[in-house]
Amino acid sequence: MKISPTPITRRAALKTGTAVAAGIVLAGTGFAEAAQAARPLYPGRPWQTTLSPAQQAGQRVIFSYPGTTPPDSLLQLIESGEVGGVIFFGENITSPSQIAEVVQELEQAHAAGPVSSPLLLMTDQEGGYIRRLAGAEPVLSEKAIGMASDPVGAAAAAGSGAGQALSNVGMNLNLAPVLDVFRVPGNFDDQWERSYSSDPAVAGTLGAAFMRAQQHTGVAATTKHFPGLGAASNAQNTDLVEVTLDQPLSELRAVDESAFAPAIAAGADVVMTSWAVYPALDVNYPAGLSRIIVEGELRGRLRFRGVTITDALEAGALAPFGTTGQRGVLAADAGMDLLLCSARDVSQGQECTAGIVDALQSRQLDRGRFTTALCRVKALRDRLA
Repeated sequence: MKISPTPITRRAALKTGTAVAAGIVLAGTGFAEAAQAARPLYPGRPWQTTLSPAQQAGQRVIFSYPGTTPPDSLLQLIESGEVGGVIFFGENITSPSQIAEVVQELEQAHAAGPVSSPLLLMTDQEGGYIRRLAGAEPVLSEKAIGMASDPVGAAAAAGSGAGQALSNVGMNLNLAPVLDVFRVPGNFDDQWERSYSSDPAVAGTLGAAFMRAQQHTGVAATTKHFPGLGAASNAQNTDLVEVTLDQPLSELRAVDESAFAPAIAAGADVVMTSWAVYPALDVNYPAGLSRIIVEGELRGRLRFRGVTITDALEAGALAPFGTTGQRGVLAADAGMDLLLCSARDVSQGQECTAGIVDALQSRQLDRGRFTTALCRVKALRDRLA
């Protein structure tokens, strides 16, 4: 059973630099190093002071909506400068021309607002079974790429194809590639052919090739699901249930995390964390709610300097962690920059934004760390303009 989060538990973990209850010290990844990694990479800018608290918080929230037509409520929030981006699903897309028109409508609303940095407009265009733009590249799944006669070439072609497909309709961020290293045929990743290989060196090489080629098209890439879901069984879907993965620390680092290293070294724009619990690192919190994992492992040990994004905040794995607002605050406090509200309900994004505003005003969230995350997000968006 997962221990309910409390401020005391988190403070204790951060003070000691250990995985609480597991008693594991993050060897070589002390929190002084992690804190150094989390310092602002971009200095504060006057634009921050021109935005209201809701506008500042909203820049870190990704919204979603039902059906094929964005509701007026979403358009109004975008025009008000309270939306950082939008994620699209299959139910939002009937054809490339239709979603291109939607993107244009969203951009027009954004242009009327107070924020100059472009919206983050994203989807999951992984390849194979997982393609929100049906019929578009990449046709090959990660598994098929790993089995190709020229896997590096196939991975690069898939990344380029994915980037071009999204760029053609006006999107600028892809929630791919998956860098999970599957363990058993038919498990969570392998059943949908979402893993390149059971060899972390192969998975890392191919994921980096996909990422570089996609980012070359001007579309940001997202490596996921850090520190890795490759050990999850086919029944361990964090979208639906709480998941605990019990690999020892040595295996997590040598297998799962190592697959992310080549992409991070090559300049990955975004990393998505998983919602599994990894007791070898943090017995209390899923990865995306854990400072030990986000700032200790990802930013400290692997020295990732880009933008972090949560997986879906409505996931079943987060059932013990309160409302969307509470989950968003915990994720932001852990070091997550973008908060993904993908329940196809505009009010979910509003609840997340309100939670962040309240936490800032009550000083539950540190203003300096909030600003650092906001600047990272702005820098990414400005590069995609």
